[in-house]
Amino acid sequence: MGILVDIRDVSKVYNPGENEVRALDHVSVSIEEGEYVAIIGQSGSGKSTLMNLLGCLDVPTEGEYYLHGNNVMELDDDELSDIRNQEIGFIFQGFNLIANLTALENVELPLIYRGIGKNKRRMLSEAALEKVGLRNRMDHKPSEMSGGQQQRVAIARAIAQAPPVILADEPTGNLDSHSTWEIMDVLEKLYQEGRTVILITHNNEIAQRAKRIIKIKDGRIEDDTKDHVMRTDSDDESPKITKDP
Repeated sequence: MGILVDIRDVSKVYNPGENEVRALDHVSVSIEEGEYVAIIGQSGSGKSTLMNLLGCLDVPTEGEYYLHGNNVMELDDDELSDIRNQEIGFIFQGFNLIANLTALENVELPLIYRGIGKNKRRMLSEAALEKVGLRNRMDHKPSEMSGGQQQRVAIARAIAQAPPVILADEPTGNLDSHSTWEIMDVLEKLYQEGRTVILITHNNEIAQRAKRIIKIKDGRIEDDTKDHVMRTDSDDESPKITKDP
């Protein structure tokens, strides 16, 4: 596998000068294609800023960011938008579904904006919903589904066009423990299919599902554990995951 994400000595500074805030302070990290990485940190650690940079939602103040070998710093707004649309599938804590549209229509919507024809986008959307276990819920609206089902619709929307990178920001933050496990199982399957999964979380138990854990504190990488093995309470039991606070 090649290097997908290559961040080199990156800093993000707000209010430069006497009262500047360094949300990221000389961070360097690389992520290979096909990795399953959790970036973990408490509120204010810099993990959200790092997520925004990884997702090309923002650019660093200093340093370099290469995505698939392309220097993100050299791209204009339209090129960054193309990367977000084609290379990255975003999953957020909020489901961001449109209330008066069905699950299928919610998944189809971004494909319409990408200019994909009716028949192809219907096929892609149905396949994505089936992949997340919602074959029988395609015609249901968000109000007719549980929180876990709504998040699975959001995941289907993110993966419908098979982006190589899945960027999940606190994807279980609004879910109970049962729904949390369902969503984490879906992310695991995407990883097993060869997708690069980058999970942003403040929950240690959720981070345990990843194969690599990057801990960030005060804008710096505190620890980077590769070939992580999930700890379990016994050989037969999975660790308990509680709802995020």
